[in-house]
Amino acid sequence: MLRLTLAQMRRSLGRLAAAGIAVVIGTAFVAATLLAGDLITRSVHDSIASQFAQSDLVVEGTLTADDVEGIAAAPGVAAAQGVLVSHQGISAGNRTIWQATVPLPDDARLNPLVLAEGEWPAGDTQIALPPDVAERLQVDVGDTVGVERWVVAQTTTADDGSTIQESELVTDELTVSGLVDDPRNAYSRYGGAAVMTGDALTDRIASDGTDVTFEAALVVLTGDATLDDARAALLDAAPGGASVVTPDEHAAAVAESFTGGQDVVFLVFVLTFAAIALLVAGLVITNTFQVLVAQRTRTLALLRAVGANKRQVGSGVLLEATLLGVAASLTGVLVGCGLGQLALVVAARSEAAAFLPATIALTWQVVLVPVLVGTAVTVLAALVPARSATRVAPLAALRPDDAPSVEKGSSGRVRLVLSSLAVVGGLALLAGGAGFGANGDAELGLLAGVAGGAVSFVGIAVGAVFWLPRVASWAGRLAGLTGPTARLAAANTLRNPRRTAATSTALLIGVTLVAMMSTAATSARTSLTASLDETFPIDVAITAMDDGDGPVALPADLVSEVTHTDGVTAVATPTTTTVTVTDRFRDDDGTVVVGQAPPSDSTDWLTVHGIDGDVARATLNDATLAAGLEPGVVSISQWMADNWLVADGETITLAGPSGEVTLTADVVAGQGLGALLVTPEDLAGLDADAVSSQLWVSLPAGDLTAVGTLQDLVSDAEAPAFVQGAAVTRADYESVIDTALGVVLGLLAVAVVIALIGVANTLSLSVLERRRESATLRAIGVTRGQLRRMLAIEGMLIAGVGAVLGIVLGLVYGWAGSLAALGIMGPVELAVPWRDLVLVAVIALVAGLVASVAPGRSAVRPSPVAALATE
Repeated sequence: MLRLTLAQMRRSLGRLAAAGIAVVIGTAFVAATLLAGDLITRSVHDSIASQFAQSDLVVEGTLTADDVEGIAAAPGVAAAQGVLVSHQGISAGNRTIWQATVPLPDDARLNPLVLAEGEWPAGDTQIALPPDVAERLQVDVGDTVGVERWVVAQTTTADDGSTIQESELVTDELTVSGLVDDPRNAYSRYGGAAVMTGDALTDRIASDGTDVTFEAALVVLTGDATLDDARAALLDAAPGGASVVTPDEHAAAVAESFTGGQDVVFLVFVLTFAAIALLVAGLVITNTFQVLVAQRTRTLALLRAVGANKRQVGSGVLLEATLLGVAASLTGVLVGCGLGQLALVVAARSEAAAFLPATIALTWQVVLVPVLVGTAVTVLAALVPARSATRVAPLAALRPDDAPSVEKGSSGRVRLVLSSLAVVGGLALLAGGAGFGANGDAELGLLAGVAGGAVSFVGIAVGAVFWLPRVASWAGRLAGLTGPTARLAAANTLRNPRRTAATSTALLIGVTLVAMMSTAATSARTSLTASLDETFPIDVAITAMDDGDGPVALPADLVSEVTHTDGVTAVATPTTTTVTVTDRFRDDDGTVVVGQAPPSDSTDWLTVHGIDGDVARATLNDATLAAGLEPGVVSISQWMADNWLVADGETITLAGPSGEVTLTADVVAGQGLGALLVTPEDLAGLDADAVSSQLWVSLPAGDLTAVGTLQDLVSDAEAPAFVQGAAVTRADYESVIDTALGVVLGLLAVAVVIALIGVANTLSLSVLERRRESATLRAIGVTRGQLRRMLAIEGMLIAGVGAVLGIVLGLVYGWAGSLAALGIMGPVELAVPWRDLVLVAVIALVAGLVASVAPGRSAVRPSPVAALATE
């Protein structure tokens, strides 16, 4: 039977190629995923382990300086160094960087850093910096930098006998003695490390009364010491509760605490998409073997006639699937490993090169798991065709039967009932999840939504054989209006409904998931924009840092640069001060009292912006916030008015540094700016010395291109300032959304590619089945171009039906998922990603057209006479 199976595989090698390619892609996906997971684990582990330099053992636990000295004096210990990382505020000019700083080890073997330029720190007044930090601070070796620290300024004793310490921030001037590199990424998670002498660093930490402790101690052993003896000696020298491990053991434990199992989550996430790809590959494989069994009906009948039983016939099909699965899976492993190594070669030219190894690491999981999974999927996909092979009777007609059609009878009715129940129940659960999410119960909404979506989609896929051919028939009727060639193509898609359904379903899965993710991302962006516009009525607000004595004016050159930045449509420079409300206050029971002088302990401070009404309306996203702003009027948000029990049109008295002003309240809906708005003239009556400490910037709707430029301008400004606003937050969120969407769509693209291979496979097998029919068409006058066009239309129909249905389902699932997941944020605005959906449909149609090229050439290659002569 093995020889016969191998012979049949050789004869059908071309027909098995597409199924094999599908398995190769799927298993390569699995292998690459496992390699990526291993790479992440290795990179984190190596980064942590490199911090231990050439140490032999690590003493874990909270250690004092005395503990470290005791460890250093233990038998067999050549050197010991406490592990200490402290973030120090290092400044130069108007820039301050909080940089991880470590002590310089006494023994060079415990130092993972290398000196790139200059010298190591030699005293309390020196520090060595990473090159990138020195560049950002614009300093070099020999320059001075300020390093901040808190020191105890005064100590007093309270009435209860407790000690109260008052600290003040001081800045010490230190000289940059050298620049240090981190070639093994020991401190990569901190962005590198600055270096000070051990005494200098511990003294700075202890200057505010903080006890200095070390998280571990690195130990180098003498040449004659053994690990077991050294462990015992160190346990005796270390405080109770400490443990002694090797650097690898310590790195593994720390890596686990850092990742928190997220590496496993990453693997599960990516392997989910690999499973989708393999599921689509399974549909392609099933199609291939169904047609092969139908074409081998004569051979199978002869085998049964000469004594082969049903089990042997079915086993032969499964053996063929097993051999195909093993060969394709091994090829997939090689492809996945090759792609992984290629990715490392490309990454070696990027900034991430220092964090990555030079070569991939092959483990038994990387080789064995994809092979087992790929083979299992192939064999499982061949079970139904193998069952069909066992049904061939010994005395069956000695010519191939028609290809299998939709099953009838009890099994078909059972499938129809089960799939219908799954669709109805799943959609009901999906709707419930959307309802829960819209009502703010995101956790229950997501749980119900995911479960409902999965169940309903399985029901749709399982029942596709009943409804998808009907959809293809309707689409075929429309296509048939263009001429007889299109009518023939439409009729051919219905000759084998099961095969058409399986092929379109394979594409349906990928397109549905792509459309779902695009719809969800677009709805998230739209909902996020609406929410942010309500929370931040300003696109970008640039605010100068308060120096402790009050608001600071923004530099005039910064205002000019922002005003002339491309993409900025309007700029406002309001003056700002703080005021108190003098005629309204809450008494002890919370009641608002009006018209009396408030007690000294009930004064509320409010921020007030002075701005011209026309300028405010041109700058704010919601112009109604300043609709009634004019001299003598204060614009106050509804929630602030409710807090002060101020009705629209009532008067309110504000007291500022320069005097009091009584204004008429214009109550506007929503939360507003979180501040009061008055005209510049009224603000001058409150604070004659008020400055423009804020800059309000308006951007074109949906255009975030200027955000990065504005952030760069602020970071380079002389006076420290910060940037916030709707556009800034939206840019951050959209960056995350775009990155996640790009990753997901890239992963799902694998499934779509496999599905399109299935379209080409279906057309190729159809050409082989219809050799005599094609020859007849050629003999009665159909040209080669018409025959190719017929196959092209057939391929576009199969791909187009799957794509259109996938887009519709993707919209439904994307909207339901958005309601379930985003309802907790507030009202969800559902959106349609028209550009993405049209692009998916066009790609599917073009791919269907491309998939018909090779089958079309095969169909027109034989002469009509030769094709009609074959049996």
